[in-house]
Amino acid sequence: MQPFSLAAAASCLSDYDPNALPVEQAQQFIQQCLSPVSGIERLAVRSALGRVLAEDIISPIHVPAHDNSAMDGYALRGADLQANAPLTLRVIGSAFAGGGFTGKVASGECVRIMTGAPMPPGCDTVVPQELVQVEGDTGVAIPAGVVRLGDNRRLQGEDLRAGAPALHKGRILKPADLGLIASLGIAEVPVHRRLRVAFFSTGDELRSLGEPLESGCVYDSNRYTLYGMLTRLGCELLDMGVVRDDPVALEAALRSACENADVVITSGGVSVGEADYTKEIMARLGEVLFWKIAMRPGRPMAFGQITSGGKSAWLFGLPGNPVAVMVTFYFFARAALLRMMGAEQTPLPMMQAVSQSDIRKKPGRTEYQRGMLSPGVDGRMQVRITGSQGSGVLRSMSEANCMIVLSHEQGGVKADDLVDVILFDGLV
Repeated sequence: MQPFSLAAAASCLSDYDPNALPVEQAQQFIQQCLSPVSGIERLAVRSALGRVLAEDIISPIHVPAHDNSAMDGYALRGADLQANAPLTLRVIGSAFAGGGFTGKVASGECVRIMTGAPMPPGCDTVVPQELVQVEGDTGVAIPAGVVRLGDNRRLQGEDLRAGAPALHKGRILKPADLGLIASLGIAEVPVHRRLRVAFFSTGDELRSLGEPLESGCVYDSNRYTLYGMLTRLGCELLDMGVVRDDPVALEAALRSACENADVVITSGGVSVGEADYTKEIMARLGEVLFWKIAMRPGRPMAFGQITSGGKSAWLFGLPGNPVAVMVTFYFFARAALLRMMGAEQTPLPMMQAVSQSDIRKKPGRTEYQRGMLSPGVDGRMQVRITGSQGSGVLRSMSEANCMIVLSHEQGGVKADDLVDVILFDGLV
């Protein structure tokens, strides 16, 4: 059997062209290559927020545990109700949450009941307290037609039956999930171990914060956006700083990253005209595909697997321009990392909004324009681009609250046309 080859697998793609690869084709190929990392740990519920559930959570109990009242009112026997006549009942006791009424309720009787209290034996209906008229110390009058048999009663197991899955594996645990797990009496949950990601920037012109900025140099911003995006995903991070344009330094950085992480993310060094030794070193350490993706911004990208010291890691070589780094991360690396984390795969939520201006575009590539989404005077959502869309204008990402996605086949957009929009809220 021939060993698995990324290049061979990629060549099987329909109309595969590494110099003009559609976004969707690259995304699908990356997803097919990856699988979740091994390693499961059990955490206390409070420590599991944001972690990926490794096994289904099976409910050990019914929720609710018994039939109970959904209202403050009076529990009664539905058989006593008459369709077109008022009803007067005698109150024989009270039922509170945490302690029920255990006596027998006969026809013509009812029990004062509070929200969440168990339904008294024989009772199957609750009339809200605001709909009755109290008569003396032990009587209530119920007008005709204000309640029907079974109203305002929550059934045992209505929310969740014992033995049924409460949460499915692959879920990234949210605050409500922690409460749900706690409501089942479960103290610990199985989660996938954190994905270890090493990242660094490349370039002689880059300076770290605190260093003097010589002529022609710039401060390294990519590591900070990568740090933020990876932190939002809950990864375990290894920040390897800035690696200069030197073959020895680059190989040492890649080997160290590979030996200590599951994934290596670099920024810079993969564009046409960059130093040839980048491809040579990556080829020597494993198999890396260099793509020119039909997109803007972020055309150059590398993807592959490298090995060092008996360990292997997946590699994402992102462009060097700040906006291109963020765009390629969100539309390629993010989904790949979530898959490796064991998380369920859900596409980024997309909505449509009215474009406030013309947007120039030619078919044949996907474009990601930074936008500002807001409600219009007619109530419809509208979006405008945030000025200059250059891949080096990081301020455009900071000002934007959404990404306007112009698809591969799509042409130019006219003002008042609908465009696809992905919100940054919860993403960036």
